Amino acid sequence: MAERGTSEVVRLSGPSGVDQTAVRRANLARVLDEVRRGEVVSRADIATRSKLTKATVSSLAAELIDRGLIRETGLRRDGAVGRPGRSLELDGGGITALGLEINSQYLAARGTDLAGRVIVERRIRFDAMHADPETTLDRLAGLAREAVAELAGTGSSFLAGIAVAVPGLVDAETGRVRYAPNLEWRSIPIAEALRVRLGSDVPIVVDNEANLSALAELHAMSQPAADLVYLTGEVGVGAGLITGGRLLRGAGGFTGEIGHVPVDLDGQVCGCGRRGCLETKIGLPAVLRAAAPDLADREADPQDQAHALRQRAEDGGPEAMAGFDEIGRWLGIGVSMLVNLLNPEVVVLGGYLGTVAPYLVPAAMRELRERAVAGDAAVCRITASTFGFSAAVRGASSIVIEEIFSDPLRIPAAEKVAD
Repeated sequence: MAERGTSEVVRLSGPSGVDQTAVRRANLARVLDEVRRGEVVSRADIATRSKLTKATVSSLAAELIDRGLIRETGLRRDGAVGRPGRSLELDGGGITALGLEINSQYLAARGTDLAGRVIVERRIRFDAMHADPETTLDRLAGLAREAVAELAGTGSSFLAGIAVAVPGLVDAETGRVRYAPNLEWRSIPIAEALRVRLGSDVPIVVDNEANLSALAELHAMSQPAADLVYLTGEVGVGAGLITGGRLLRGAGGFTGEIGHVPVDLDGQVCGCGRRGCLETKIGLPAVLRAAAPDLADREADPQDQAHALRQRAEDGGPEAMAGFDEIGRWLGIGVSMLVNLLNPEVVVLGGYLGTVAPYLVPAAMRELRERAVAGDAAVCRITASTFGFSAAVRGASSIVIEEIFSDPLRIPAAEKVAD
């Protein structure tokens, strides 16, 4: 991809001590958001909605156009008199974001433009549970290179960033995985390792898969829930927590490890080394053993296994139905802990949990009603994920895009290259 010209940001403070760059950043984000929400709007529309002057809006719009974030489109007249003006709409076809995912059984990539249009979407089978970190990162870097080349081939000129979803405890500030139990990884510098392999200075961020899945669901809601819990449902079980409309990270960024809360002290040994964790009761291996034991030992893509489980449920065999009822009961126990602690509006089931949700939710709701300390007033909805197994990689690409909308100055003005 061609590189844009660099643009040094000079911070100026006026007599009042106000950071003028911060003010401009906020106003650029405001105008960009108006264009995003309005799809096609005029400068006059934006001035009216934002309470900014028309001259200010015109200046901000010119800068956003120069940065390749919006573009002018057809003429429109905003009143009965005066010259018609040009409408504005998102541009960003040349600005892209890349989301990557490391899963225990596959790797995924998803590239989008500023408007969220999917340009690249790939998923390859890869057994990260039995591969060392170096091999996994080599394969992930190869997948990333292929995706970046495909983005460039479709006309993308500027990759704004890369975000990586990982099933484990992540130090988001440093891009390091502290501990991923099911991968047996400890202290792996994902961001640095990828940067070296890609030979690029593109910003790379790393976050927990459940966090990114929760954000993907939140951004997709027509009326976003202020308080939401996303439960992953694959080999591991984790939770992404949205409180007050924001991701809850905790003091060290290690929230959401609901899968490693002990619920049965006499239960099976978990991948984390402890006994009877919730993950041993509702993780994908557990439901396979309970509802489809003949599939439990087969090496397969978790999405394929989820569809096979769904088919067993639709067939209505007694062993499968009894297994789903038992898994649903343990799911309800886990959800009740989250409800009693966080009082969410909705719990979203991801991975295989979302695929077979109709066969788990009735038992889970019965258990939740019995265990919710505040009674029916605290009982929330339990629903299937909108995105299924792609939620984490969608969330990864979306956080890069959302960062652009919150800070348009991240995108430098395009250089004018002579022919």
